[in-house]
Amino acid sequence: MTKFLKLIFTAVVLMISSNLFAQGLKFGHINSSELIQSMPQTKQADSTLKKYGESLDSQLKGMTAEYQGKLQVYQGKRDSLPDAIKQTKEKELEDLGNRIQEFQQTAQESIQKKKEELYGPILKKAETAIKDIAKEKGYSYIFDTSLGAVLFAQDSDNMMPVVKAKLGLK
Repeated sequence: MTKFLKLIFTAVVLMISSNLFAQGLKFGHINSSELIQSMPQTKQADSTLKKYGESLDSQLKGMTAEYQGKLQVYQGKRDSLPDAIKQTKEKELEDLGNRIQEFQQTAQESIQKKKEELYGPILKKAETAIKDIAKEKGYSYIFDTSLGAVLFAQDSDNMMPVVKAKLGLK
């Protein structure tokens, strides 16, 4: 009988201590995508990135037009050209095609680098504000609901208004 009482006593102590521990945790949530979209720096970064992409696209269109023009001229004269000139023209077209492919790859890498350069400080600013608020308000965890990883959670505080206020956003 004493073993049974000890077991019940231990179970009760564990339940009480786990409840006390859980009450000490404070949870919050925020949709970081929504926060970042509401920051004015994001609109400027979007505009800059769009202009940068359009500039690269314009260059690509120019290169493609040059290729198409040379290809049409070559195809129109191909049958009347000597073999040596045909080979030279074909090599020229192949080189131009390769340059276009290299440019496309470089442009994509350039756009990605520019995106990281423009959005990096914005993401850092949002992250810092969230962490500062969490520390100031005593939160144990802040969950990002924009990622869709939290399938269920007990009630928690929405951090959006507080973080927006810290960043000076409406």
